Amino acid sequence: MKRRVVITGLGAVTPIGNTVEEFWNGVRKGACGIGTITKFDTAEYKVHLAGEVKGFVAKERMDFKAARRMGTFSQYAVAAAKEAFADAGISMENEDPFRVGVLVGSGVGDLNACEQAKAKIDAGNPSRVNPFTVPVMIANMAAGNVAIALGAKGKCTSVVTACATGTHCIGDAFRAIQYNDADICVAGGAESAITPVGVAGFSALTALSESEDPLRASIPFDKDRNGFVMGEGAGILILEELEHAKQRGAKIYAEVVGYGATCDAYHITSPLEDGSGAARAMELAMEEAGVKPEEVTYINAHGTSTHHNDLFETRAIRKAFGDAADHVLVNSTKSMVGHLLGAAGGVEAVVCAKSIQDGFVHQTIGTKEADAECDLNYCIGAPVETDVKLAMSNSLGFGGHNAVLLFQKYE
Repeated sequence: MKRRVVITGLGAVTPIGNTVEEFWNGVRKGACGIGTITKFDTAEYKVHLAGEVKGFVAKERMDFKAARRMGTFSQYAVAAAKEAFADAGISMENEDPFRVGVLVGSGVGDLNACEQAKAKIDAGNPSRVNPFTVPVMIANMAAGNVAIALGAKGKCTSVVTACATGTHCIGDAFRAIQYNDADICVAGGAESAITPVGVAGFSALTALSESEDPLRASIPFDKDRNGFVMGEGAGILILEELEHAKQRGAKIYAEVVGYGATCDAYHITSPLEDGSGAARAMELAMEEAGVKPEEVTYINAHGTSTHHNDLFETRAIRKAFGDAADHVLVNSTKSMVGHLLGAAGGVEAVVCAKSIQDGFVHQTIGTKEADAECDLNYCIGAPVETDVKLAMSNSLGFGGHNAVLLFQKYE
């Protein structure tokens, strides 16, 4: 028998708030966290905007000495994980640490550490490369540092599936608890790739928006969309076996009821044009949950603001939902914070949990007029207040990775 899994804690570091409360307040207000890049000089770049985290001071959120030995993405992960752990009211003294797992991923790890090391090598000083360069830059270190900070000694892994990373981590944590590998899992994603290589690389792919207007840069499903906006941060959930949560009197945000994972096996950057890969992942999530498309209230779309993603994801939703696609609410959190790459699914899962809790589906800000072929209800112009019984979160990554989670109001 598969065990039931619920969400008991949330943590977030984002371009519109460095705690869940700040972030969710920003979401409800329709805040925009996109602005001019300050992390490096972009004078020679075509892209000048990103969704940077603002006012984050690592030593205020974790041990200062430990923070100095972490990449920024790991710092975001630890801060969000500690917030989520505290929110869940978990005391490790009352838990078997080998039953507490960590599944936190990053799409690219710490590019900044690589760039700094390469600069010293190019200057003829290879012996002056930071001795912590490797443990700072490798993508699994978000999970490792979170486990160390919390004392979690159970299953500790790091999925790397580009922009589907955070969602796959949460899905795999869901499976670990379902099949009794753990009672509690800290799950999500973290990213900090707003660096010269990160921006130049995605820009060379013509994937990034070159807009100079923060309010019209990340505009998912809009007829004038022209690329995504880089974002950074972390989103973490505490997943817990239902009976374990009930025994300790935990508050429950929502229940995780479905997880679908597929691959397009088509192209390294473009999704399948008919959306069939992503559609199958949505169908698998609904099949596991035992629900019909018309029962799903809301889809937090991958919604990157690129031409191909938004069009092909719309086709995928229509393929999976049939006639019910005309009635489901769809939005993109990336309209507010940009695309957090490996952290996107983590942050968007936080949004789904809060949407269920508050009965609130945020608007897709910035988007004014949907593309003619993007013909769903994208919550343009205003948020929607409604009872959210089932929320779906889609994440689609370079390499053809599709990951879908389904969250249900806990009864």
